[in-house]
Amino acid sequence: MASIGTIWTFLLMLLIVADVIGRSFLSSPITGVAEVAGQSVVAIVFLQLAAAVRQRRMTRADFLIDPLVRKRPALGRKIEAVFSLLGAIVLGLLAYASWPGLYDALGGREFFGVPGIFTIPTWPFRGIIFVGAIVAAVAYLALALEELALSRQAGVAS
Repeated sequence: MASIGTIWTFLLMLLIVADVIGRSFLSSPITGVAEVAGQSVVAIVFLQLAAAVRQRRMTRADFLIDPLVRKRPALGRKIEAVFSLLGAIVLGLLAYASWPGLYDALGGREFFGVPGIFTIPTWPFRGIIFVGAIVAAVAYLALALEELALSRQAGVAS
């Protein structure tokens, strides 16, 4: 998913550059670039979210946790596990909250853009948000289990 997000970012950059060149030098902008770019940014974030969680690149309070992990490894790892569980819960709630919008978009043929000029269906973007939130929640659960295992190892070692 992260690779798809990276490729999408590159293609989006090419599209924006082509639009700027067309707009500035050819007086012919590409229709729909603003709409596609706006929705793409959110989709790219959700495509790359699980990888960021798994690689421990999500924003966190390192200055609080890292010293605790060094001084009291078992406790620090347990706190990390709790934070990971909370992350899984938040992303699970986000997936739950996004499901009705995805369902409606699939059934109601929902589009964004300007009718008659440029429209694109919303369901792929809503689907990426839904799936991305679920996969990131699973990544947080895996991280929580990993932290609990490290906590047990640290407890045995001390």
